[in-house]
Amino acid sequence: MTEPSQTTIEAAAARLAPYIRRTPVLRMAGVDLGLDIPLILKLELLQASGSFKPRGAFNRMLSVPVPEAGVVTASGGNHGAAVAYAARALGHRAEVFCPLPTPAAKTERIESYGAKLHRVGAAYDEARIASEAHAQKTGALLVHAYDQPEILAGQGTVGLELWQDAPEATHVLVATGGGGLIGGIAAWYADKGAQVISVEPEGCPALHHALAAGHPLPAPVGGLAADSLGAKQIGALSFAVARQHVAQAVLVPDAAIADAQRRLFSALRLVAEPGGAAALAALTSGAFIPPPGARVAVILCGSNTDPAKVA
Repeated sequence: MTEPSQTTIEAAAARLAPYIRRTPVLRMAGVDLGLDIPLILKLELLQASGSFKPRGAFNRMLSVPVPEAGVVTASGGNHGAAVAYAARALGHRAEVFCPLPTPAAKTERIESYGAKLHRVGAAYDEARIASEAHAQKTGALLVHAYDQPEILAGQGTVGLELWQDAPEATHVLVATGGGGLIGGIAAWYADKGAQVISVEPEGCPALHHALAAGHPLPAPVGGLAADSLGAKQIGALSFAVARQHVAQAVLVPDAAIADAQRRLFSALRLVAEPGGAAALAALTSGAFIPPPGARVAVILCGSNTDPAKVA
């Protein structure tokens, strides 16, 4: 497999332009969120289907031929919704395998886009194995949640847009699960001068543990954000990018993630799912302390949750 490059990310941006939203950047006083620094927020939680995931899903489907059997994927929820959304837009059949604990807010969205939903296993990895078996049996195109070149290049367009709209950013905080988002963003920022910081829940430390060990390895999966950030092992492509271009990997507790969700709703009336608020939690909890003069950008990457759990 090939790591994403700035050239493939630029090509993805041109390919995706008719199908995705260019999400806004919000500059704000950090005091509104209980911080003493100005902030740059990339509002990717406003993306179609409620997360950044359509970027990779569309890029995969637009880059390779899609057979008559359609597409298949495994997902904790957001990627499945994105694949279903993209498949509907492009006229393809879609089947999505989700683990049993996937929240209703996500499974209902998947089905609303017309995909066939399969509930399999207790965690993402079991759903992944089932989806791969389905692809082998039917010939459907496998759209991986995070470990395909087209997926990383598509997700990297978040970084391209942020760099174009907020070139002053010196640090970019990114929530990490399987690594598609941070792999794409870190590849884009490889020579742009800003540091990319990975943020993971303490219960889902796949990249943190891999960087410490020097290679991908199985990690625990649990906690508040496991449905979106609960990959058992970081993707090989993402790890190859991260060990070169991710400046730091920090962990945040569930309590800090829940607190960040509440702050976003209180100050901005933004509903972020736990994974979507995790990057902000690195600042509000002190897990990441910016150096003096830093201009910090935070990717708010998902909103698929029950609003009553946030307010």
